[in-house]
Amino acid sequence: MFTDGITNKLVGCKDASVSDEMVLVRVYGQKTDLLIDRAAETRNMKVMHEAGYAPRLYATFENGLVYEFIPGVVLTTETVKSPFVYPLVARMLAQMHCLELTKPPSEKNGMVENGHGGQREPFLWKKAASFMELVPVAFQESEKQARYKKLIPSKEALHNEWAMLQKELQGIGSPVVFCHNDLLLGNVIYKDNKVTFIDYEYADYNYQAFDIGNHFNEFAGVDTVDYSLYPSREFQMAWLCIYLEAFKENYPIKKNNICQHCMKEGEYCDSVCEREVNELYIQVNKFSLASNLFWGIWALIQAEHSTIDFDFLG
Repeated sequence: MFTDGITNKLVGCKDASVSDEMVLVRVYGQKTDLLIDRAAETRNMKVMHEAGYAPRLYATFENGLVYEFIPGVVLTTETVKSPFVYPLVARMLAQMHCLELTKPPSEKNGMVENGHGGQREPFLWKKAASFMELVPVAFQESEKQARYKKLIPSKEALHNEWAMLQKELQGIGSPVVFCHNDLLLGNVIYKDNKVTFIDYEYADYNYQAFDIGNHFNEFAGVDTVDYSLYPSREFQMAWLCIYLEAFKENYPIKKNNICQHCMKEGEYCDSVCEREVNELYIQVNKFSLASNLFWGIWALIQAEHSTIDFDFLG
């Protein structure tokens, strides 16, 4: 039994008499279907495995699925900053952000139609709106209700805060790409100078800067949150430079590989320049605020419904 997850229950299974290989059985957490499109999750796992980014999906059942076990270690608040590890994560995320998912699985390489006539609609606003509707006005348990009233702003205040963020963030120019959207440290497996991302429950088209900012937020940990571990500006700039180099190398639309800042000044530059890194740094740290609020709203729903032993109101 794996105990680190805070959404689902995960069990490793193997027959030692046949093989040392293990498969993972994930049993969905109670009421998580309110939060997660499970059909989209299985589609994403197939698509991402075809593209080389995810473990193989073996089977699905009514309240869970079975998939390939990836040997290795999950990242920690220490290893995520290792100079041997973080460049691998930055490059892998950049490569994932370059995926073009345009065809149904039956037609071409498992890729899927984005459903917007070629227009990429970021999942963030629609998903957050659905979460907001699910936030309880009051908790059934009296102790939870007392803590809720003491610690958490009203539902109206949360609505207003989110609306303010949305107004600000929609205008800062972050590209919409195919994102993981939940790249916490436990969703990155490291082994032999390679990283693999797992758990594509929330994968969808979204803002590039949200995906990166969300990952940076996870540096602070989950069980015991320590925001002094949030990456420094120096670290972020190094990480983002590696990311942009890989993004430019892999992105299929050549015009996006040219520095727009240099073009405005009549110069040509197809490498990563300091102005690009600075711009992405600003976008990422603004979207990190949206990430914090987004998962805070998610946690309020989990606090009402989840049976996992975790303090979601923490």
